[in-house]
Amino acid sequence: MQYKRILLKLSGEALMGDRQYGIDPDRLAEYAQEIKTVIEKGVEVAIVIGGGNIFRGVAGASKGMDRVQGDHMGMLATVINGLALQGSLEDAGIQTRLQSAIQINEVAEPFIRRRAIRHLEKGRVVIFGGGTGNPYFTTDSAAVLRAIEIHADVILKGTRVDGIYTADPEKDKKATKFDFISFDDVIRKGLKVMDTTAFTLSQENELPIIVFDMNNKGNLLKVVTGENIGTKVNLQED
Repeated sequence: MQYKRILLKLSGEALMGDRQYGIDPDRLAEYAQEIKTVIEKGVEVAIVIGGGNIFRGVAGASKGMDRVQGDHMGMLATVINGLALQGSLEDAGIQTRLQSAIQINEVAEPFIRRRAIRHLEKGRVVIFGGGTGNPYFTTDSAAVLRAIEIHADVILKGTRVDGIYTADPEKDKKATKFDFISFDDVIRKGLKVMDTTAFTLSQENELPIIVFDMNNKGNLLKVVTGENIGTKVNLQED
């Protein structure tokens, strides 16, 4: 395996499948099987999920809602998604722990770094919910922060596109894909990988990011075995 411990970042929208909102049980089951394949290879897996399929604080604020209140609603949405993924993983026979940055003791463990690392060492999938526990920070920032805290080897950002392009491939048919790109080039070219806070934190801690298509069966295993899948963002172009 190319990577021993990974942080998998999934968007809330990824859980919708072909639906307009909410959670698609079939998509959850597909993700659980993908994650199971890498767990069986001995890879330690931590996961951060967004909440955009249920609620976005930014969207609420744009319509007049208090931003802090909206972000707290978004944090709760990530816990709901975490519970849904936890159920699917356990249905697939995988031991899991859900840890939340906001205290919901009847639902999830509080985030305790050493406990999270111990769970990973025991082969359990650890799902981090509640974002960072603070408003004004995205789940991208939470993913990078948790990855650094647990000493992950890489952040794997599972999306519906197969990497980073010169432009939005869904809008521009002439857009070309990068196999490798440096952090500096992403900034220089104005490419959107993560929000600025998350991206800078990853760069400062020399933590590589791989953007790949999570919906393509077998891609997660290919990434952790070192195949050239998606786009790798590193300090230097490989």
